[in-house]
Amino acid sequence: MAADRGLFRPQLVFSADAPASESARTAPVSPDQAARFRELMLPHLDAAYNLARYLARDPVAAEDIVQDAFLRAFRGFHTFAGGNAKAWLFAIVRNGFLDWRKTSPRNDLGEEFLEGASADHDHPEAILVREGEAKALRETLANLPEPFRETLVLRELEELSYKEISHLTGAPIGTVMSRLARARAMLGALMFSNQGRGLEAAP
Repeated sequence: MAADRGLFRPQLVFSADAPASESARTAPVSPDQAARFRELMLPHLDAAYNLARYLARDPVAAEDIVQDAFLRAFRGFHTFAGGNAKAWLFAIVRNGFLDWRKTSPRNDLGEEFLEGASADHDHPEAILVREGEAKALRETLANLPEPFRETLVLRELEELSYKEISHLTGAPIGTVMSRLARARAMLGALMFSNQGRGLEAAP
């Protein structure tokens, strides 16, 4: 499942040349570093916003989270040792989301849904394609509990490896794989449930 880069478009104002805090001013970034930051990190702006949007389920909060994440990434860019730039940036976005969540009410589904989700619908991506994937994906993913929503977005939309997701979330690879399987099952169950309601409402 490929990410729809036009699905969410943040209205962010970010200049890699403008430090955001006093601490940033005490550690000036060279023009070469700023140019490298723009080259490696800015291409992942939409992906970072998509992740924040799916996690927070609030477009305004997502903009704030990503804005702060890019400023943090810029200030800490000297610690980037190479490798997957998107995964490195996602770790900062995820930390920003966790900070935001501490002061925001949570609205995840209860354990009853986790226990009742059927594993029969293992490939909901085909359903999303048939039913208008962009709108259905956004609305349905918002109803998944956070760990499963996060894992599904990172794997299916952003195409991170199991190892990268494990490193990013701090969960063992086996847990990542289990969460992904359950997320697919829950997503399929929700999609079929929504389809059923639509048929009942039809004249």
